[in-house]
Amino acid sequence: MPVARLQSYFARRFRALLCGDPSGDPPWFGAVAGGEGPGFFLPLEAPWIVHGNMATMVGGVRALLMQAMHPGSLAGVRRHSRYKTDPLGRLAGTIQWLTVTTYASRESILAEAARVRGMHGKVRGTYTDARGNEREYDASDPELLLWVHIAFMDSFLRCHQTYSPVPIPGGADAYIRLWAKSVEPLGLEEAPGSEMELLRELERYKPQLTVSDDTREVMEWLRKPPLPPLARLVYRLLFQAALVTLPESYRKMIGYRTLPKGLIVPVTRAFLRFLRFAVGPEDPLQEAAIERLRKSGVLEGAA
Repeated sequence: MPVARLQSYFARRFRALLCGDPSGDPPWFGAVAGGEGPGFFLPLEAPWIVHGNMATMVGGVRALLMQAMHPGSLAGVRRHSRYKTDPLGRLAGTIQWLTVTTYASRESILAEAARVRGMHGKVRGTYTDARGNEREYDASDPELLLWVHIAFMDSFLRCHQTYSPVPIPGGADAYIRLWAKSVEPLGLEEAPGSEMELLRELERYKPQLTVSDDTREVMEWLRKPPLPPLARLVYRLLFQAALVTLPESYRKMIGYRTLPKGLIVPVTRAFLRFLRFAVGPEDPLQEAAIERLRKSGVLEGAA
């Protein structure tokens, strides 16, 4: 069927852009397919549903904008990340952690967490905080880990709520409570377990946030990353879609002009629906994870 062939072609091109492998086969496919038994989440649980949705494309951009507003998190990105020299490679590394933690077995999740902790162990130095004081930072510091976690979690949650028609099983509280498991292997033992706790933590971090010249340098790169022409055009919409979901106080600090939310939201929803159709309904990673669960007897008769 011509439509199926086109979907297969676009799906492979799409996955190649995200995973950094020209074949379109994620290098971490084996980590998801291998091992035995369940991981942290099952197919009908909130993290699986949220992270399998196209709205994550907007959530990822929003998370990076939020994380950059904390000068400690920003310092780690500017001095230790390859975001300028190998942006797609850095993106692939983040997607690897997300997909392995969402879909893989516990064995693979713990191995992936060890990989991330190994990288975090090298990320340390000093930064100037929002009050102008010099402070030390360490990527393994629970305070910085918590900020990165809640910025990520809030972003994926809000973008799903805004741009996806798929309901979250158990609602926001279920997603927040369950996704807290993802950071335990990274060394973060205390994380919000409900939407109320998440909002309280976000409010607590507000005095620590700032937008300095260094922040603007990173944000300007996030606004105009070196992508292929077509991807660059799509990214402009995703960037605007991320901006309009941020709290007004954050948008004022960032200072970028945003198009009307009443325009951006329906256009983004329509684009994500089109993108889902273009790449087709198949998701090799989720299918591999479900097959692993079936073989382990965790999902009897699952398709």
